[in-house]
Amino acid sequence: MDLKQCTVQLSVQPSRALVDEKFKVLVQKAPPGAQLTVRSHHHSEDKHDWEAFGHYICDSTGALNLSEDPSLGGTYVGVEPMGLLWSLRAVPGSKPGLRMRKKSVETPMEVTVSVYPGHLSEGFSEQRALAAVVVERWYMAPGVRRIPVTEHSLTATLFLPPGPGPFPAVLDLWGGGGNLVEYRASLLASNGFAALALDYLTNELTKTTGKMVENDYFEAAFKFLEQHPQIVGSRIAMWGLSFGTTMTLKMAVYSNVVKLRCAVCYSGSHIQPIDGNVKEIMEYMHSKEENTRITEDQEVIWRDLILPVPKDPALKVDMGRVQCPLLVVVGLDDQNWPAYESATDMKEMMEEAGNSHLLTLLTYPNTGHLIEPPYTPHFRTSIFRSVQSRELFMVLWGGETAAHSRAQEDAWRKTLMFLREHLCDRRNSAVTSTSNL
Repeated sequence: MDLKQCTVQLSVQPSRALVDEKFKVLVQKAPPGAQLTVRSHHHSEDKHDWEAFGHYICDSTGALNLSEDPSLGGTYVGVEPMGLLWSLRAVPGSKPGLRMRKKSVETPMEVTVSVYPGHLSEGFSEQRALAAVVVERWYMAPGVRRIPVTEHSLTATLFLPPGPGPFPAVLDLWGGGGNLVEYRASLLASNGFAALALDYLTNELTKTTGKMVENDYFEAAFKFLEQHPQIVGSRIAMWGLSFGTTMTLKMAVYSNVVKLRCAVCYSGSHIQPIDGNVKEIMEYMHSKEENTRITEDQEVIWRDLILPVPKDPALKVDMGRVQCPLLVVVGLDDQNWPAYESATDMKEMMEEAGNSHLLTLLTYPNTGHLIEPPYTPHFRTSIFRSVQSRELFMVLWGGETAAHSRAQEDAWRKTLMFLREHLCDRRNSAVTSTSNL
């Protein structure tokens, strides 16, 4: 039977969902045993095209279920229901070093899922799909409120779940790339937590004065959350990624203002001059630039900048003074920062001080630096712009695509569980996803 004359049916359910929710892809009414390629395509906000695809063989009824049937080749292999998302890559011929990140969380990520005859790896634009479905992936669930914040000279965005609250809250800090990154905070709000995305490196105050923020900037952000009428001021966490971990640990241990119920630290370190501000911490890190490594492909590796782990107590946060539950997440193939070495030292310090019962450490093999929400595409390398010098670098982040993607899914699930355990009032029902897409 000629595949092109068949009326192949394709369904993707749910067709509208949060980005951390799975979908189910079904193909029906194809010839029994037919070879098919299932492809996803996304045209991003910055006008780049992304694709992922798997090679499949239909069963004896002409059906295909991506939740049960293995991909035999393509950008992913095996039974991978969400491989069409986490293995997305820039289409051939694209600019090297691209990284896909959602900028406007008020609009969905639109992905076209298509079915093609045969096992294709290229030339999709010249082929006619047998069937196609457009799906929407959202960071903001219906009813989530996005509120720009400028009080106390902050550059931030507050996301509130639907309803009157009050809600537990998370102060969300990204890493050394700067900018106001909203997609994790908006997804947290979609899962029932108020979340404040904070720009602390490229904020308006820094742009206006030319000076980096002091530590009281983070305290002002905390106080904003603490005093908000729709937030439970005694149930606030901080979540830092990379350099955000540096500042999260500093605030958790040394601030007299920031009183955290718990803290989450991804891909970061406790190594820093403990009396330093943002500028002084960065200067300390850059003082060891001779430890930078460059691969044969001209990819920058910064993981050795602050190694070996110093013995001088003035150069690392006193983890024995941590008083709140702490979740630390690291990838064992992090090529950008010494997250594992730091986590090992943090654990030893806490064991020696007798507060290691507060520490939950998650380590993931073959996982790199950029541990994102689930089903986010993995980028082993990408272009990175230095906040201080404005130079562009091709940075090696690390990670193997399938393992890294599994780590993202597992870490997100366990992080939400950690936040619910320590932020939510156990007398009431646990905070759950607000998704009704």
